[in-house]
Amino acid sequence: AGDQLAPAAKSAREKGMTVVTWDSPIPSAEGEQLFIAQVDFNQTGTVMANMALNIMGSAGGDFAILSASPDAVHQNAWIASMKEVLKAPKYSALNLVDVVYGDDQSEKSYNEALALIDKYRNLKLIMAPTTVGIAAAAKAMRDEGLCDQVKTSGLGLPAEMAYYTMNNCVPEFALWSFVDLGYLTYYATYLIATAQMKGIAGETFRAGRMGYYTVEKDPMRAEGLRVLMGPWTIYNKSNVEAGAK
Repeated sequence: AGDQLAPAAKSAREKGMTVVTWDSPIPSAEGEQLFIAQVDFNQTGTVMANMALNIMGSAGGDFAILSASPDAVHQNAWIASMKEVLKAPKYSALNLVDVVYGDDQSEKSYNEALALIDKYRNLKLIMAPTTVGIAAAAKAMRDEGLCDQVKTSGLGLPAEMAYYTMNNCVPEFALWSFVDLGYLTYYATYLIATAQMKGIAGETFRAGRMGYYTVEKDPMRAEGLRVLMGPWTIYNKSNVEAGAK
């Protein structure tokens, strides 16, 4: 779908405008000068496996994944990556019993979470790599009074998850700072637009309060340049309320 933007991006470039993408790039990179990537999505599987281990402890146990739709490309890649990571001895006590899909709809995700606890009596954790899924699963466990027995984790929005984190339903979850992503994107775009930066591979620039970044060839695409904002942010009781503001 992203390539549908390419003609408009090329037209903008021809008129002398600066075109920087963020969150999602133009896959072909046509018309785009730079992509600001929020995190390294190759790390998603490791991030989720580590959170599962932290929450369940070395004793491990059964957990399930609540995803978006079966054809969600990103989600499938992250789940495949997590399954690969789980093969390491470090995670040997973690037992992935099922992967279910809530189609990124709150009600369906809520019902799928309830179905998981009916089906797997020893379930300790629901891992949802979708902001809709994690919020729905956390609500389901809270409504059923099961937060002490079945934890929820995954990728969530701090504003939506703060209540559940402070109430121990979601001990920790991951995402990135939208404020920082917007800030970095604005900074890079401004520097290119004002000719203070060329936007070429290997170029280092300073993005105000966020410090220094280097433009690199985007390893996730055949063409295109990216700036990688940084590591995943892990939210827990210590920082979720600040992140929600």
